Amino acid sequence: MLKLLNILWNSFLMAIQELKVHKLRTLLSLFGIAIGIFCIIGVLATINSLEQYIKNNIESLGRNTIYIQKSPWVNDENTPWWKYQKRPEITSFEQKELKKRAKLISNVAYAMFYNSSISYGNTEISRVLWSGVTEEFDKILVLEVLHGRYLSNAEFERGTNSVVLGYTIAKDLFGNPEYAIGKTISLGNKKAIVIGTLKEQGSSMDGWQFDDRIIVPHLYCKQVANEENSGGFIIAKANDNYALDDVKGELTGILRAIRKIQPTEEDNFALNDISATADPLKSFFSQVTIGGWAIAGLSLIVGAFGVANIMFVTVRERTSQIGLKKAIGAKSKIILTEFLIESAFLCMIGGLIGLAFVWLLTKALGGVLPFPIFIAPNIILLAFNICVVLGVLSGIIPATIAAKMNPVVAIRTK
Repeated sequence: MLKLLNILWNSFLMAIQELKVHKLRTLLSLFGIAIGIFCIIGVLATINSLEQYIKNNIESLGRNTIYIQKSPWVNDENTPWWKYQKRPEITSFEQKELKKRAKLISNVAYAMFYNSSISYGNTEISRVLWSGVTEEFDKILVLEVLHGRYLSNAEFERGTNSVVLGYTIAKDLFGNPEYAIGKTISLGNKKAIVIGTLKEQGSSMDGWQFDDRIIVPHLYCKQVANEENSGGFIIAKANDNYALDDVKGELTGILRAIRKIQPTEEDNFALNDISATADPLKSFFSQVTIGGWAIAGLSLIVGAFGVANIMFVTVRERTSQIGLKKAIGAKSKIILTEFLIESAFLCMIGGLIGLAFVWLLTKALGGVLPFPIFIAPNIILLAFNICVVLGVLSGIIPATIAAKMNPVVAIRTK
């Protein structure tokens, strides 16, 4: 064990010495390794970060959640868009019927939309989107209250003028969202009492950006908006004990019965869930990863030739030292191991440079992209493994040449 550690330490010192003595030559040779590691780790880190961001947004969409809407999220190429637009609107009546009849769902809610200006004192915000929702809406989607409380069942049943403000709306109207609680604000031509404010969500890809919205009881929203023109839809949460396809089958049957759709007629509604977008996303991520590996592969090959060239030159420069080592008893496998480890250390230095580039990239893009980029430990481990394997492959031929040298001939070489 001590012998192996001694070989590792000596090889590390040799690699550092090579870098110190021939800085420009070594750095130029390691540049290909650095760019290769930068490409693949940069791509993997970005994709992992984006996937995590999307997963977090999926959580806000609700697990095992089905969206009943006029049109599907992924359109059928054979169906023109206007055909979807001609379909009848989703209504709160259908939500109530689903709540009565469906056995495979745990919660079901209806949401409709309206927009108007809202104001408090001398501060006014134009075109704020209302979300007029029913009782079980917060049991399906993630809504975190920052100050005050959420809407009560009594407020839903009576359609009271209670309102929950998104974080940005509350901040713009009152400066501090906490000050909003209990205040009476104007919603267009109506008055409403603020009972709660939501936590800040930040940027979102799921469409449920509550920072710039307000939430009111569905019956209150109906006082100013018509369901037929509100773009409303139903959200149903599947019971965890049943497969999503079985739940969708039950909902389809109930909706067809409610709408009196004949057996020979096609559905005039769509049941959407997050799996509808999962396959295209997986395909996209796979293609980007393959592209990253392709670019990285070319750079790593160039870098490997550079490291091999360094090792050939190093073997030639140390020929007399190699002969002396063998003359005093160093075995060929020790010589071979030392040069392979030195080659691996050189590649690891190139990999560290590449990781430093990636770290700088994460800092540069952190303020631009809507999601933070992080480098996971398994990606760093992958970079380490790539460098070690590449180093061994790059140094195998020069190390073999060094190990097979005749000590007498090697000592005489100048």
